[in-house]
Amino acid sequence: MELVQIEPARRAPKPKPEWLRVRAPVGENFHDLKRLARSLGLHTVCESAQCPNIGECWHHRTATFMMLGNLCTRRCGFCAVPKGRPEAIDFEEPRRVAEAVAVLGLQHAVITSVNRDDDLVGGARAFAMVIVEIRRQAPDCRVEVLIPDFQGNQEAIRTVVDAQPEILNHNMETVPRLYRVARSGARYERSLELLRYSKELRPAGLTKSGVMVGLGEETRELLAVFRDLAAVGCDILTIGQYLRPSRDHLPMARLYTPHEFAELKTEALKMGFRYVESGPLVRSSYHAHEQAIAFSEIL
Repeated sequence: MELVQIEPARRAPKPKPEWLRVRAPVGENFHDLKRLARSLGLHTVCESAQCPNIGECWHHRTATFMMLGNLCTRRCGFCAVPKGRPEAIDFEEPRRVAEAVAVLGLQHAVITSVNRDDDLVGGARAFAMVIVEIRRQAPDCRVEVLIPDFQGNQEAIRTVVDAQPEILNHNMETVPRLYRVARSGARYERSLELLRYSKELRPAGLTKSGVMVGLGEETRELLAVFRDLAAVGCDILTIGQYLRPSRDHLPMARLYTPHEFAELKTEALKMGFRYVESGPLVRSSYHAHEQAIAFSEIL
């Protein structure tokens, strides 16, 4: 008798709810920005982290540039940025990033990086250099930096703060209980201290942080994170849905509804944040230019 191998039927993926559907990236601005980044040898976190908002943001000629290479020294369970041993830091990169900002005519530039635990102070120096270069090449542009934790190195943190970015952003990402599985090499207390120390060094500067939901956290844990951030003077908070980049990343525990995001925003504003962006597709730099406009009198 001949045996027949029966393949188990794969479950068809459930369709995304309407509030998570985005348009595919198309259009002249999208292709222009992509060509510009390639010609200058630059990376964008929009591409490397598979951001769902790339079509909308690039259509409006806004992008988050990612410095210090395209290989991260950490292996966070939620992140799509490639991991590995990076090459030496390219200190000409800040000049090229500023050139792209000037060519695009940006009014608000967001600059981030991979983690470079191999050279903490060097990574911080590159951030300071890009702030200086943008001020030189695009003097009317506001600068927001989304920085790693620099392993809590105070010299590195001071180097970035002393360059006086308009907004200093460092994401908490998730609740303390999930750090071990979600944020390889990070410490909740260390990230919180970075934001506190940055505010101490420059009280007039705006600080910002972001949190993902849908990794298995409980509402009470989220609210506790919000309270901790408010207590260290964090001005701006972003709250967005975690979306699993691939089967190799952490599974998504659940989807939050737009109503739940609205409730989280209400609770956060009660705690004293000056601006809260909360929604399914919100990411750290999503609508960053609008946040800056809201603080234009201060900036």
